[in-house]
Amino acid sequence: MAYKNKLIKALKIILPLSLGVFLMWLWLGRMTPQERIILWDNIKNANPLWIAISFVFSILSHLSRAYRWKFILEPMGYKPKLGNSFAAVMTAYFANTFVLRSGEVLRGVAIQRTDKIPFEKAFGTIVSERIADLLMLLLIMVAAIILQSTALIDYFKTAANPIPSIITLAALLIIGIVGLRILKKSSHPFIVKIRNFGLGILEGVKSILNMKKNAAFIFHTFFIWGMYIAMFWIVTLAVPGLQGVSFGIILTAFVIGAFSMSATNAGMGLYPLAMAAVFSFFGYLKTDGDAFGSIMWGTQTIFNIIIGGLSALYVFIIRHR
Repeated sequence: MAYKNKLIKALKIILPLSLGVFLMWLWLGRMTPQERIILWDNIKNANPLWIAISFVFSILSHLSRAYRWKFILEPMGYKPKLGNSFAAVMTAYFANTFVLRSGEVLRGVAIQRTDKIPFEKAFGTIVSERIADLLMLLLIMVAAIILQSTALIDYFKTAANPIPSIITLAALLIIGIVGLRILKKSSHPFIVKIRNFGLGILEGVKSILNMKKNAAFIFHTFFIWGMYIAMFWIVTLAVPGLQGVSFGIILTAFVIGAFSMSATNAGMGLYPLAMAAVFSFFGYLKTDGDAFGSIMWGTQTIFNIIIGGLSALYVFIIRHR
């Protein structure tokens, strides 16, 4: 049994990474030698000013996310320092780069170590955040459909459909709540431990309903996603062939890119492929889409590794010397 569990854990790490490497190989392998030359020229000639500004937008979004987290934790009596909250958020991005969907767990562990917040309660608030972020992404999707309705519907007929993922998430949430109710009266020590853990998560999730600063939470939610879109848009200015792209196309590409980020480690391989496909669909050169996807994914991945790595170093080593 122990061997089986270790194998499953190993596969959860290896398979997404392998998929990302395969998609990267597929993406580069499909290019002609001339396209590779153009891609490299576009990357080298990208305006560093726009990329630098994208980093500013990125930092602002992460700071806002760290600050927004405080509003959900406060109803439970916890007030983490902004620096610790930011370090936990960046540690999560760092973890997701290497191990798919591990960031949320490590973020809860990080804030537990720095501010003594119980993991299950911290994790519950992170689930609450994800629900708010999912609603925000759906709102952006609606805006993209309105602005680019005909072309977007045609594209989604051939692209991955996010609806099954949303239905699966809802089903898992329902099953979890029902399971807690079934186990509510059990007195078995192991069941009691599971129940307490689950109730801690539920308390964290419900904390979003008890916030005193609802307006501030909503403002920061819009600000975070506004910064994401601004970061996405500003990088299009770094690619000459994409300058002047319409806002409707930007939102469409942004939504598809957001879903591609959740399929492999930080969108490894899939993100550049998706961006090339989207911009090509709207009549732009494939090489411009390739360049944008490479720059966007590459710069943000490097940023998350550096800042996230330093944050993880601070949380797990420097603070505990």
